[in-house]
Amino acid sequence: MMNCLEFHRLTLADPRRLPEEARSHANDCAGCLAFARSVDESETALERTLAVAVPEGLADRILLRQSAQRRASWKALALAASIVLAVAAGVIAISDGDSASQARLAIEHVLDEPQSLTTHYNADPKRFAEIVHDLGGNVREPIGRVRYIKRCPVEQGSGWHIVFETPQGLATLILVPDRPVTAAATANLGRWTARVEPIRGGYYALVTDSAGSNSAVNKIIKQRIDWQT
Repeated sequence: MMNCLEFHRLTLADPRRLPEEARSHANDCAGCLAFARSVDESETALERTLAVAVPEGLADRILLRQSAQRRASWKALALAASIVLAVAAGVIAISDGDSASQARLAIEHVLDEPQSLTTHYNADPKRFAEIVHDLGGNVREPIGRVRYIKRCPVEQGSGWHIVFETPQGLATLILVPDRPVTAAATANLGRWTARVEPIRGGYYALVTDSAGSNSAVNKIIKQRIDWQT
């Protein structure tokens, strides 16, 4: 019998050649269907990215311009490199400085832990409520079916990596204590969208597979969790 774990394994191995048994399982399992669509969208985004050509000489021109600025710091050089990557991929967009940087890092964190989207681990709603409480919040209503909770390293400390099911598909909520951000901000990487929101005990980053689903899930979080800000 096909189960969710086997379906995820087959989908990650070759999403375009799933056996009939796997396709039948997806038709009966909303979570696996959402996962399959997510993988398909990722494959399509990757193909589009690889098809984008970098303008000839762009990287050299940027680096020469930066080297001519004697007072340029390493941050300026990093910015030049990020411009090259953004033009090449055509998929990165950030705003609002530090907050947006945290949003982008949240996407990278999710991509570095793909197993979080395919496994169930420490999936205890009560534990989730306790974590939120420790950050000065209160869960008034469930935000969705929690399926993954793990303590993870983040910049300057550790935070919580939480995956839950929503009507829009799987969503990842990264809770970071004692790390204030100045304002809400978003970042996009391929099909992924992240939004950072300041809260009383630090900030949270919400990562989903599209901008539309991110906005919808963020509304659910704001409606069902009182952060006591």
